[in-house]
Amino acid sequence: MTMQKSVKQLVDEAEAEIKTLSPLEAVALSGDPDVVIVDLRDIRERVKEGFIAGSMHAPRGMLEFWVDPESPYHRKEFGSGKQFVFYCAMGWRSALATKAVQDMGMQRVCHIGKGFKGWVEAGGAVVKTEDGKEPKG
Repeated sequence: MTMQKSVKQLVDEAEAEIKTLSPLEAVALSGDPDVVIVDLRDIRERVKEGFIAGSMHAPRGMLEFWVDPESPYHRKEFGSGKQFVFYCAMGWRSALATKAVQDMGMQRVCHIGKGFKGWVEAGGAVVKTEDGKEPKG
């Protein structure tokens, strides 16, 4: 089967229209109360590799449903008016997700170029738990 566009082309097109943070820029935003860092990866990736400390988990397949205030799946966190910084493993899913929610009307949204891998390389804080969820307390 011949594709009209490759995934890489879709990512490149998305990145031309969205804001991409370097991993160091993202690390600098960590802990800012006006910023929500959102992990789009599958829960199995979070368990295996860990996740950015304090990040919200929003599986990529549910994102648009969670963002839309008219969706029965809407999550109030996305209506907070805060800046949202998306990430995935390498920055491809997060680029497409950022473009999708930007097209839906979200204005304060960007993603981490090089994704979680770049975050780790930049020395960002990582949490690893058995269930991939933020520790309680």
